[in-house]
Amino acid sequence: MIEVMIRWPINPFRGERFAEEWLPVAEAVLDYGATEWAFTRAIDGRLDFIQTALFPSKEAFEQYWYSEEVSQKRVEIAGIYQVPLVPTFWEVLGAGEAEEFSPVPRAPS
Repeated sequence: MIEVMIRWPINPFRGERFAEEWLPVAEAVLDYGATEWAFTRAIDGRLDFIQTALFPSKEAFEQYWYSEEVSQKRVEIAGIYQVPLVPTFWEVLGAGEAEEFSPVPRAPS
């Protein structure tokens, strides 16, 4: 299992459009064998996005990334994001998730 991370630096005044245009494409990793995905946006600055996904192999990711659908969308939104885009690959050594969300209570101020 590998985790793929793509850092998307967005050009000024284009964050909203990028989020709207790329969200369905980020989710499409599930159609190419990914078991999990996330598409996140920086709270401060709002022009930095990170796309992650868990794939069984680098080859499975490449089927997604170089597919006609995803390649065409990158061309359509050229000028919104800065290039080069360099996906990075991480070996998953451990992972987990909470079955229930239990926020830690905050001390009164």
